[in-house]
Amino acid sequence: MTKHILVVDDEEDILNLVKYNLAKDGFRATCVSTGEEAIRAAKAKLPDLVVLDLMLPGADGFTVARALKGDVKTAHIPIIFLSARGEEADVVAGLELGAEDYVTKPFSPRVLVAKVRTVLRRNVESLPAEEALIRIHDLTITPGRHEVLARGKPVELTNTEFRLLHFLARRPGWVFTRNQIINAVRGEDCPVTDRSVDVHVVGLRKKLGECGKYIETIRGVGYRFEE
Repeated sequence: MTKHILVVDDEEDILNLVKYNLAKDGFRATCVSTGEEAIRAAKAKLPDLVVLDLMLPGADGFTVARALKGDVKTAHIPIIFLSARGEEADVVAGLELGAEDYVTKPFSPRVLVAKVRTVLRRNVESLPAEEALIRIHDLTITPGRHEVLARGKPVELTNTEFRLLHFLARRPGWVFTRNQIINAVRGEDCPVTDRSVDVHVVGLRKKLGECGKYIETIRGVGYRFEE
């Protein structure tokens, strides 16, 4: 089935460029130019992924991302930010909101489409069926349902956050470097910085609340899940 991508940008040339390249690669794209339109479009017909500009008239990209991630109906939709604002603070803020990636302008349309395909592939890849439910400390992790319970309460996680938690919790006590985590969680074909891993861990800990303490930082090395 053709994947549906929602593209949000206030520059018509960018919309046309992205739409053309997505269509050439077999995707169906819907284009809107404001944050308010993006929220309405995403909720009306759930896209498989959103390519989201940051500087928009009215509601900006961060506001749109918060609205989508804060609604159970749209929280699962992966977001790739596409913005001229490439400062570290903006990138970190975007990842902390649950975005899967952040692309800065000027950009290569081919690279953007490759990132779209990579994110979608990660989202449809199911974890191995033989991997059983994990109960450890106060957490219950059900891979098949992509479900996490912290002290009995459901926790909404992005695909990346879930894979990170599952990867660490499967091997409690083992220490993993950031590169090992990147390769296991994001894939070797998806460039991610050490800082991005740290940001995802911070976000995951916040969502897990008291259970976040089980993800331990090993200074100078990486992370492990408390044994």
